[in-house]
Amino acid sequence: MSAVRLLVLGAVRRRGRAHGYQVRADLESWGAHEWSSATSGSVYHALKAMTGQGLLLVHETTPSAAGGPPRMEYEVTEAGEQAYFAMLRDALSSRDPRLDLLAAAVGLIDDLPRSQAVDLLRRRAQAMDEWRASIATHLPPDTALETWGPVGEVIGLWLHTAESRAEWTHRLIGRLEDGAYRMADEN
Repeated sequence: MSAVRLLVLGAVRRRGRAHGYQVRADLESWGAHEWSSATSGSVYHALKAMTGQGLLLVHETTPSAAGGPPRMEYEVTEAGEQAYFAMLRDALSSRDPRLDLLAAAVGLIDDLPRSQAVDLLRRRAQAMDEWRASIATHLPPDTALETWGPVGEVIGLWLHTAESRAEWTHRLIGRLEDGAYRMADEN
């Protein structure tokens, strides 16, 4: 799964129909070029690849004002819609997706009904809690990780990562439960 694919499907879906420049501009306005690999080339590559996979439908529109080839507009197909929501749900509920993929999913979270988003994030939080517990299970009681040298630092890093990601996820769940954002079932 790729953050660029999720972002491109999300951007096209939100517009209904969009040409590549609009998709790229949307992603840049979201700052995606700073936290993901959503470059101009990757966006156009994703549009072409997903069209070939039947996730996007391409429409030729009027010729370019600059005299170039006709501008291509893309629209999400039914298969693209299913793939989009599968990627979105997986990224939100997974214990440890790449950070760019998680960021893309959180940026598009309002495409889901509120209860579904909360449920997916609860699964993620539970997986993070289980991950932390599985790390801690292998440690002897009253372990002082600083006495373990570099290995202790690695274990400390994983414990901290599990704790901070679970804490962040619980905070987002709380914000959603308190009514943050307008979700898909509230439009």
